[in-house]
This record gives sequence, C-alpha cells and structure tokens, in this order.
Amino acid sequence: MTETVTTTAVRTRAQSPVLSGPGLFTVLLAAALPLVDFFIVNVALPTIGADLAAGEAVLELVVAGYGVAYAVLLVLGGRLGDLFGRRRLFLGGMAAFGLTSLACGLAPGAWSLVAARVAQGASAAAMLPQVLATIQAATSGGRRARAMSLYGATAGLSMVAGQILGGVLVAADIAGSGWRSIFLVNVPVVLLGLVLAVRFVPETRSQRPEPVDGPGTVLLAVSLLTLLAPLTEGRATGWPLWTWLSLAAFPIAAAAFYAVERRADRRGRTPLVPPSLFAHASLRRGLVLMLPFSIGFSGFMFVIALALQQGAGLGPVRAGLALVPMAVVFLFVSLAGPRLIARFGTRAVTAGAAVQGVGVLLIVLAAWRDWPHLDFGSLLPGAAVAGAGQALQLPNLMRIVMSEMPPDRAGVGSGVMVTTQQSALALGVATLGTLFLTLVPHQGMRDALVITLLVQLAGIVLTGLLSLRLPRTVG
Repeated sequence: MTETVTTTAVRTRAQSPVLSGPGLFTVLLAAALPLVDFFIVNVALPTIGADLAAGEAVLELVVAGYGVAYAVLLVLGGRLGDLFGRRRLFLGGMAAFGLTSLACGLAPGAWSLVAARVAQGASAAAMLPQVLATIQAATSGGRRARAMSLYGATAGLSMVAGQILGGVLVAADIAGSGWRSIFLVNVPVVLLGLVLAVRFVPETRSQRPEPVDGPGTVLLAVSLLTLLAPLTEGRATGWPLWTWLSLAAFPIAAAAFYAVERRADRRGRTPLVPPSLFAHASLRRGLVLMLPFSIGFSGFMFVIALALQQGAGLGPVRAGLALVPMAVVFLFVSLAGPRLIARFGTRAVTAGAAVQGVGVLLIVLAAWRDWPHLDFGSLLPGAAVAGAGQALQLPNLMRIVMSEMPPDRAGVGSGVMVTTQQSALALGVATLGTLFLTLVPHQGMRDALVITLLVQLAGIVLTGLLSLRLPRTVG
C-alpha cells in the first residue's frame, strides 16, 4: 500500500511541474534577449554602415533578416516545444542564440552579419515560445497572473531598454569593439541563463503532443515572407518588380494557409495553427489589438532614433537616454498591472490607449516647438506619459491573450501570440519607417516626424476603440 501511494505521489509531482522564483527570473531573462536585440541595432546602424561600408539596403537586412526569421519560425518553435519538451528547446535555443550573437559580433563583413542575424532570429524563435508555454504549464491562479504581468513588463521594458543600451554600448566602445559590443554583450548573459536554466527551469510538454504540420509550416513561412520581405526591403531597393510580385502573392499564400489548416482541423489532424484556437474570444480579440499597438511601438522607436541622431544632432548615448523616462515609467506602472486588471478589468487597456495618446501628442508638440533642439528635457513629459500608457496596455494584452489557453496548447498559443507581435514589430519599422524616410526629402525632418507621429496616434485611437470589445474580466 505504501509503495502504491508513493508511486502515485511521484507521478503527480512529475505531471505538475512548478516554476520557482529563480526559474521565473531565468525565463524572463531569456524573454528579454530577443526583444532587446530587435531594437538594440537602431542607434547602431550608422556606425555599422560606416565600419562595414554597407549601403542602406544591406543595413535594412541587418534589421529585417533577424525580424523575419524570428517571426516566420515562432509558431514552429512553440509546436516543437510541445512535442519534444519545452526545457530542451529552451536550452538549445538559448545556446544557439549565444553562438549566433558571437557570430554577429565577429562578423567580418556586411553580408556575414546579415547571415548571422538571420540565424540569430531563428535561434530566438526556438527559445522564446518556451517561456510563455512554461509559465502557462508550470503556474496557476495568482502566481500565473503575476508571472504573465511580469512577462509583459519584461517585454515592453526590453523594447525600450534595447535602444538605450545600444546607444550606451556604441559610445562606450568597450576595448575598441565599437558596434560589435551590442551583440557580444549577449554571450555572458546567455552563459548565465544556461547555468540557471539547467538548475531551475522545469521540463514541461503537452500531454497530447502533436506532430509538426509540414504543409502548414511551409505555407505560414511563405505567407509571412511574402508580406514582410518586400515591405522591409522595398524602399531601400527602389521597389523592384519582385517586391510587387511578392505582395501580390501574400493574400494567395495566406488564403491557402487558412484553407489547409481548416481542412486539417476538420479531419481531426493537428494543424500548425488550429483554427479552433480562435474560438477563445480573449485570444482572438487580444491579437487584433496587438497589431496596431506593436506596429506603433516599433515604428516610433525606429523613427525617433533616426530623428534624434540625424535631425536633432544627438549622439547615440543622448538619443538613447532621451527614452529613459519612458522605460522607468513603463517599469513602475506595469508592476501595478495585476491590481488594475483585478479592479477595473480590461478597461485598464482602454485607459492605457488614452494615456499613450496624450503622451504622443506631447511629443508632437515638443517636436513642433523645439526642433531641432530636441533633448532629454523637452521629450521628458511626453516620453513619461507615453510609457505609462504603454505599460497599461502591453502586459495586460499578453495576459488577456493567454488567459483561456489550456496548458497542453500553451506552446502553440504562445507561438501565435509572439508571432503576431513580432510580425507587427517588423511591419511597424517597414510602414512607419518607410513613411518617415519618404517624407523627409519633401517635408523636412521635423514635419516628417510630426506626420509620422500623428499616423501612430491614429493607430492608438484604433487600439482604444478595439479594446472596448475585450471581455470585461480576465481569468
């Protein structure tokens, strides 16, 4: 009798892994790395171009190659974690991220840097979905709510901090490394993360692991590539014929992907992105909000980096430090997210859109009034208010999207959410960045900046209106 009870207890513990405090810290550290690296290059691009004699189109690929590879492979990374074990994929993805970061930092030329960035994006796609899936599978109740809020706070803070860190590292020129330090800094962080992960991150996997959907994986990759590649490279290359053919192919590829996935779902197979996943209103509506929010966020970060350095004449450090108020306020407001959601429900997201809109308007007024003498002081009110609004939205949106996701589908659910976010981040740089750079020769940099920020403001208004359709409470 004792032996039976003991065996049952051991089996129960094995089926119910618990994510400890150090384990949560480890996965959040890993979650920060890919997002920091998406934004850290913004302020370093002029230095990279000068050092490697790289043209604008190649520099665009340094950003786009990482972002597209990352977005295309995220859902597959989530499925592989469900299938083979999330801890295993997490460790492998993190180790690969460290190696590819080293390759980026040691790249002898522009094209080798592009290749290393593509590999780095693929490594991030293997690592990141395991973070959310592990949180979803190894926490519950209030601990899960706090962990999800911390994940959202980490994601938002990483996007702002990446740009600040990039400016500081480039200017510091550590041991003469120049721009290379923005990639080499990842290596010791990854080594620390691997040591902690081996000890503190539990193994989890789906109780009903599903095989990889080959046709769905290929069609999703084709769909994202035909959209993101021409939008990110089109302006820099002069919109050649292939960009228009690619954009024309996008709706065809997307429709084929949906048809294949729906057919597989109806026949009881295991599609890469099960259409039944979107039966959850929280996931469906949360993802719709994630698009305009992330497009505006990344577009703003890209444009403000260019405007402050090339227009206002600030160096990399001063351009990065101008965003410190946004990062600091984001951190403190996001920590209050669980209490605000508990008290006000999803109307906290609506309030966040309104606050962010006020912040962007303050930045517009500062640009109009003080140009070209924008600096930390003139941007401080707008950056701080916008950071507060962003903090009320992003962490809560991530929690809302995953709130109804069953643990056995946590990998694919997190992959879908992060793919949506990453694709929107790439679209933000492509659309708002292209708009800004197209306007500069005709309108001047101040007016181009103001117009681009007003377009972002329209997206913020859209986010606020869409948030009214969210379920009022979050599980």
